[in-house]
Amino acid sequence: MNKDNEIIIRKLQKPKGKIDVVIDTDTYNEIDDQYALSYLIKSDYKLNLKAIYAAPFFNEKSSDPEDGMKKSYEEILRILKIIGREDYNEITFMGSQNYLPNETEAVNSPAARDLIKQAIDRSDDNPLYVVAIGAITNVASAILLEPKIIDKIVLVWLGGNAHEWPNNREFNLFQDVAAARVVFGCGVPLVQLPCAGVVSGFRTTGPELEYWLRGKNKLCDYLIDTTIKEAARMEESNCWSRVIWDVTAVAWLLDGDFCSDRLEHSPIPEYDHRYAFDKTRHMIKYVYTINRDKLFEHLFETLSR
Repeated sequence: MNKDNEIIIRKLQKPKGKIDVVIDTDTYNEIDDQYALSYLIKSDYKLNLKAIYAAPFFNEKSSDPEDGMKKSYEEILRILKIIGREDYNEITFMGSQNYLPNETEAVNSPAARDLIKQAIDRSDDNPLYVVAIGAITNVASAILLEPKIIDKIVLVWLGGNAHEWPNNREFNLFQDVAAARVVFGCGVPLVQLPCAGVVSGFRTTGPELEYWLRGKNKLCDYLIDTTIKEAARMEESNCWSRVIWDVTAVAWLLDGDFCSDRLEHSPIPEYDHRYAFDKTRHMIKYVYTINRDKLFEHLFETLSR
């Protein structure tokens, strides 16, 4: 094993003690980002939140990636107000206005610049943990602007599908394949939580949410109401379940047996929405299963506080 892989593998061990974290989130896109952001903020016994970044997205809820990013920024501020943590407003930053034009040109943004600022002076044995739960544009841009941060951060990204899945057309990844190729190829210590085939099993239902969260606090009621509204918009059946998968990226950092992972060679996201594989590439941590019941129990207990 080469020296670079040894360093990467060491940094990919589950962190012990309290750690510094930033989160990069397309918060307005669905409803799971709101759960993840709230879960992170309320897990301050373990996670010291240093910054929040709004990520771009483009679908039926936005007119273009910039609009999606700005709506996510506004949703972040809304969550902070509901949760009573408006002190975090000053460390909340707008992200990229568009996706990477190619694999060598960054999209400069307040989020990318702050990530560099947060990471650049850290020691190698005290990395900044970057929880990313949207298109990876902001993080890839920061790496392209200042490659030295590769040695200063650990990236935990919910993106792409399972390696054995028949296609890799997953929302967080296919929006900006160039950015995904940057983070998978640059050698940054990376934990991948794949969507279809792995964290797609992290689902909940309306009755379950009502039972565990209704009336606990303003945040819980907001999360339930937003989830039900989104389900009514998206689902074709009254008997629905919804993935809350963004939560799993936060959970990987916490103490508890919530995720199982293994080392894999870093895959290559291709522009035809497939993976290519090369066993000479550096290692990543690959999450292959989630302890659904244990994690939901912990999530519900944490949000109810």
